[in-house]
Amino acid sequence: MNALRDPIRLVPTVFVGLIAIGTALLSLPIATADGSRAPLLAAFFTATSAVSVTGLIVVDTPVFWSGFGQAVVLALFQIGGFGIMTAATLLGLMAGRGIRLSDRMATQVERNRLETGDAASVLKMILVITLTMEAVVAVILTLRFAGGYGMSLPQASWHGLFHSVSAFNNAGFSSFSDSVMGFQTDAIVLLPIALSVIVTALGFPVMQDLRANRLRWRHWTLHTRITVAGTGLLLAFGFVAILAMEWANPDTLGPMGIGSKILNAFFHSVMPRTAGFNSLNVGAFHDETIMTNYFLMFIGGGSAGTAGGIKVTTFFVLIAIVVSEILQRRDAEAFQRRFGHRVERQALAVTVLAAMLVFVATVYIASVSSLPLDDILFECISAFSTVGLSTGITADLPPSAQIVLCVLMFVGRVGTITVATALALGTRERAFRYPEETPIVG
Repeated sequence: MNALRDPIRLVPTVFVGLIAIGTALLSLPIATADGSRAPLLAAFFTATSAVSVTGLIVVDTPVFWSGFGQAVVLALFQIGGFGIMTAATLLGLMAGRGIRLSDRMATQVERNRLETGDAASVLKMILVITLTMEAVVAVILTLRFAGGYGMSLPQASWHGLFHSVSAFNNAGFSSFSDSVMGFQTDAIVLLPIALSVIVTALGFPVMQDLRANRLRWRHWTLHTRITVAGTGLLLAFGFVAILAMEWANPDTLGPMGIGSKILNAFFHSVMPRTAGFNSLNVGAFHDETIMTNYFLMFIGGGSAGTAGGIKVTTFFVLIAIVVSEILQRRDAEAFQRRFGHRVERQALAVTVLAAMLVFVATVYIASVSSLPLDDILFECISAFSTVGLSTGITADLPPSAQIVLCVLMFVGRVGTITVATALALGTRERAFRYPEETPIVG
């Protein structure tokens, strides 16, 4: 019980509890369309994917799950994306209890640095942004589905709400069997989903900074500058790369007009930022496009939000370290600010741990299946980065491989550093240091 008082251990434990509850609910006969009990692994995989806001599936969501089952999935990725401890703290605030130090610490761990003097204000901001954006996108999609595709209002409302919540939480779950491939030429459907993903992938600290300082660049924190600039660069790179590589691919952009090509290339430059919707057949991408997606998925989105991956700031801190070494500068710098050595070590630790996890998982899955290695690597990066994009092999993997993907999704959502720290037996620093020596590097 003492371990649960430590927020670093509490957060993973609570996420495990939510996955267990989700698995139990999805195992009920009422959760499936045909009224039978779902296989335990299918229920567990779906619950893990939803709580970790990933979107990988082993069964067809709208076909296999009933309305109740789909509602459970929606609730799981809403809670998982919003944050269990964040939600609990907000409930306490609304009940007039105030915010305790333990609440703040748990929320900081879950959000990966929620730094502010007024934690209550930030938490309320998160709630307002969440509800507002989800409502706006849901209304736009509902009106489009009803007016443009002849759906009944209740049906259009459900699809609109499901995709809105899924997009805001970067979950990637769809209430359509082919994700949003049926709307390839419809900007009114694709753009609201993409814009919702972009905003939430920035992370809540950036939203807080933008709320306080608007577009006054000089007043932005270094974190906000790196996240906004890095996001813009990665979106531009992904857009140009996908547009160029898939322009003539007869199975993706090839048959489309120029406007639809631009729309879908932009949409698919956004989705690897950990959202997971697809308007194109990912399995039909050229190899070079798949490799570009490796890169974009592994980086992911901004810190302390709903996005996964090693995060934009982590990647650009590593770039700054490399540049400083090449230029033989003492400090790694960006935007006339230098990084502390602790930040540099954290960036290296996160990246190395992520790469090791993906490597080990890929090797294991390759050893127990006969599927192509590039598809397996894509699946593992997608799982760890909580993206949800797939070349279509998820359901074909053996049970042990699907469990490995569940582990990747969980670690990717909770965080490599958080999990590693939670598993550590001791936290006290040693009272001594060894003599320094310099090995040859490179």
